[in-house]
Amino acid sequence: MDRQREIPAEAQPGRPLLVFDGDCEFCRTWVDRWRSITGERIEYRTYQDVAADHPEIGVEEFEKAVWLIEPDGKRSSGAGAVLRLYELAGEKRWLKALYDDLPGFAAVTESGYRLVARHRGGASWLTRCLWGRVAQRPRYRRMRSIFLRALGAVYLMAFWSLGVQVDGLIGSRGILPVDEFLRSAKLALGDGAYRLFPTLLWFDSSDRALHLLCWGGVLVSALLVAGVLPGVSLALLWVFYLSLTVAGQEFLSFQWDVLLLETGLLAILFSPWGVWLGRARGEPSRGVVWLLRWLVFRLMFLSAMVKLTSGDQAWRSWTALNYHYETQPLPPWTSWYMHQLPAWFQTMSAGVMFWSELIAPFFVFGPRRVRMVGFWSIVLLQVLIAATGNYGCFNALSLVLCVTLVEDRDWGAQVSGQEEPRTRGLKRVLIGAVGVVVVLVTTMQGISRTWPAVEFPGLMEDLRRWVEPLRSMNAYGLFAVMTTERKEIEVEASDDGVTWKPYQFPWKPGELDRRPRFTTPHMPRLDWQMWFAALAPNCWRQPWFLKFEQRLLEGSPPVLKLLRENPFPDRPPRYIRSRLYLYHFTKWGSRAWWQREDLGLYCPPVRL
Repeated sequence: MDRQREIPAEAQPGRPLLVFDGDCEFCRTWVDRWRSITGERIEYRTYQDVAADHPEIGVEEFEKAVWLIEPDGKRSSGAGAVLRLYELAGEKRWLKALYDDLPGFAAVTESGYRLVARHRGGASWLTRCLWGRVAQRPRYRRMRSIFLRALGAVYLMAFWSLGVQVDGLIGSRGILPVDEFLRSAKLALGDGAYRLFPTLLWFDSSDRALHLLCWGGVLVSALLVAGVLPGVSLALLWVFYLSLTVAGQEFLSFQWDVLLLETGLLAILFSPWGVWLGRARGEPSRGVVWLLRWLVFRLMFLSAMVKLTSGDQAWRSWTALNYHYETQPLPPWTSWYMHQLPAWFQTMSAGVMFWSELIAPFFVFGPRRVRMVGFWSIVLLQVLIAATGNYGCFNALSLVLCVTLVEDRDWGAQVSGQEEPRTRGLKRVLIGAVGVVVVLVTTMQGISRTWPAVEFPGLMEDLRRWVEPLRSMNAYGLFAVMTTERKEIEVEASDDGVTWKPYQFPWKPGELDRRPRFTTPHMPRLDWQMWFAALAPNCWRQPWFLKFEQRLLEGSPPVLKLLRENPFPDRPPRYIRSRLYLYHFTKWGSRAWWQREDLGLYCPPVRL
């Protein structure tokens, strides 16, 4: 129990005094942690030094538990003393409130305290296993600097990759012109279109505006990497990328696009708002650290859950990787070699994947050493995915998010004994409010992603609908159902309707003897979208594909730049069609990388 009694005024110290057993290693370890939290606000002394000054307590009582003696004459011991210490430091005040007001809570916590106190040797060993030899409170200043600069590098890759292809995708002569899209949205939705499709391109949807967003994003990303105006830079990057994601339609509808937006939004709250990132003082908000780890957890755990709840037999039988390397959207040459490995290896690899996505995510909320197990498990998976697939900046972004699992001392930073000032005032209130909304909405999104039949109260659904246009609070889950066959579309053109010549794409499989290539960090969005189009039975279910064929018949220069080879360089063809093929990797000893089987027409011959 929390024992409080009055002591003579002449015995009162000038500030609260915590008395502990100086011969107890476990006690010393946790006192070091508490000292790093409270700083000079609390005085720490061993009972061996001060027991004679407090005969009313006695050595026997000091040996059993820590004691907190306050200037106003009150004193407490055990769990009550520890919770009061946190309360005085402005931390976890709700725990002390529960201790004081919730029936039974004090008894349970005191029982737990006594159990630990009776087994201090085991508790000390467990502390070393979970936290290391030093259990000081983690610091995140260096982690914040590394994380924000690395995020700037990911933003730079994303803006650059989009900038070199944006004209052909959504420019005025592109496949899905953004000005036509916005006009249609305004016609259908009226003023509601501005809220549902938040983009700066409402002011100007010209090619010049698209270039300004892309290459302006590259410039601002470079400023963030350099640590210049980090808060302003992050806000601009989020607004720019949201504007392009909305405008990109099918071409910017991938999960890593919204993952970058969600990471960018949290990074705005995480960032200092001075001129130089390297000169920022004070500890980052621990609330935002937790939200970033919550994002890591959801990204990985939901990717496992969608596989398990989809009912896909390939995942349930652990045979999905027998198909994955061959059927993924843009396999590099390493996938050919991985595909040749025996079935037992693919099954073992599926086990590693489920460990990293299903079990390891729970470690991100654990003590330091447990968290590092989760860190390395997730990092290993992302490195393996990057080494055998082409996913643009997704793997790099996932690795950057993993940086938030690492403390400053793991980067070799010198950690001082007293904690520096942390987030206070209005910003802390803002972070708390945003955190509540993020946790609530993303929990709803995650449940809906895995169990769509679940319904939520109307107010919660209204909140989710209100924030959805921002595309920054999402559910994730890649490859819920494993594609077991690889179908490829070959686009052909002709002048006479008899002789047909194929268009060649720079990245997706085409010629059988052409070596598959790495595209990372570039994301060739037309090549990627062609993989999705091939999953449909015909072109009529892919309106964007018909627009693509139309642009080829028109000879649109920005669209033709997205291709590797144009069989009609002098003038556009009269006819165009598309055929569907079933592709397979070849076996050892073959001189080709692919073999294929003609499945017939995907889109019949058409002309302008």
